[in-house]
Amino acid sequence: MPTISISTASVRDVEADVLILPLLAGQDDSPATVPGSSEISEAIASLEPSSARGDVHRIPSFSLAAAGSLLLVGVGASSLDEVEAEDLRLAYGAATRALTGVSTAALALPGGNAEQLAAAVEGAALGAYAFITHKSESSKAKPALESVVVLAEDETGATAAAERAEVLAGSVDIARDLVNTPPNLLYPAEFARRAEEAVADLPITVTVLDEKELAEGGYGGIVGVGQGSSRPPRLVRLEYAPEGAKQSVALVGKGITFDTGGISIKPAAGMDEMTSDMTGAATVLAATVGAARLGLDVRITTFLALAENMPGGGAQRPGDVVTMRNGMTVEVLNTDAEGRMVMADALVDAVATEPDLVMDVATLTGAAMVALGKRTAAVMGTEGGRDTVMAASAQAGEPFWPLPFPAELRADITGRVADLRNIGERWGGALSAGVFLKEFVGETEWAHLDIAGPAFASAPLGYMGKGATGMSVRTVLQVLEDRAR
Repeated sequence: MPTISISTASVRDVEADVLILPLLAGQDDSPATVPGSSEISEAIASLEPSSARGDVHRIPSFSLAAAGSLLLVGVGASSLDEVEAEDLRLAYGAATRALTGVSTAALALPGGNAEQLAAAVEGAALGAYAFITHKSESSKAKPALESVVVLAEDETGATAAAERAEVLAGSVDIARDLVNTPPNLLYPAEFARRAEEAVADLPITVTVLDEKELAEGGYGGIVGVGQGSSRPPRLVRLEYAPEGAKQSVALVGKGITFDTGGISIKPAAGMDEMTSDMTGAATVLAATVGAARLGLDVRITTFLALAENMPGGGAQRPGDVVTMRNGMTVEVLNTDAEGRMVMADALVDAVATEPDLVMDVATLTGAAMVALGKRTAAVMGTEGGRDTVMAASAQAGEPFWPLPFPAELRADITGRVADLRNIGERWGGALSAGVFLKEFVGETEWAHLDIAGPAFASAPLGYMGKGATGMSVRTVLQVLEDRAR
């Protein structure tokens, strides 16, 4: 993540390798323009650059600015009055993502208001990410942009926006780094170690249950999923409890560090992307770190349900019955419906903390992706929980869509020889997975976030490159900020 500083220098005088400026569409077929600079607008008129959101054009600065070059980024409108905050995040994120290998960039938004500048800074911070940890020196991989200088007249307001952007981007990068780490290097015990490392300098206490403690504690879902792997499961509990906090939130994250599907094995094509099946756990860990760094006045208890779903000789079989943390029994009819099993155990512990709200985050079902595509996440749960997430997602700029719990789906998960079965009928698979989880929540206010589609990207968009996107970290953190208020 780049360092962010504030400068009151002019667009012409600021010194940087690259100066990032917005590009507005011209009106009545006139050329695209840069707001606040007629000189630059005239200089680029003959180039006929596209002003579509996220389109970037890098040109020499000549005598137009002290910066070495100019990076013009389209914002998709002819006036800044028409530009939404998320449009600016995506545009400026595309700009910094295009600047890998560059040391310093200056960022300006001439004519923009304080909220728009904050969005641009946030997008720039999010876009300046590159995961090159496992690249050899001979690959000549380029590091992310190192530093961003924000040009602003109101230095105080811009400083506050920059500080928040650094926390947000830093939190998102925690999730991205974990998800992008190859599964041979990130397994349950290692994930638990990295969680402890991530909060070492923060007022967060950590408790880790190993496979023996999980078995003794009755965590049948987590133990069952993890028993086919040579690398046993873990349950990590993190607690952030500022003195006097009046609100409490419990977070639960699905942490399947690799998902083969178990005995109900997945097709080989695309299985490599199952390294991202621990995104839910990475998300709630990252949001907890962000909340602590922001000093939010809300108690947060976070559970990371970690297991590797492998088809080893000890793996659970379709037809097995396991006893969950709350004593309910479940027929495991499909070992590839493993996420809900580990999540259910963790949800029982989350509810036991008596929070005002429980949120769980998981790459839970392909059915959610079929329904909503690869960029929009689903949210289910109680009415209050769904509304809370939808309001926060609108503020954060992350696309969510509320889905229902049709009453008839409950009958589909009634077990034949046990209390429940871990899958319902094919139709409405994302919904029946949520209905299953509901059995472990009781009457607690609850939101279930199924981020299977947008968690991992095959094509870049705005501040999100290929691979881990960190999508939903900002929404969860926004919920925590709202509760703290």
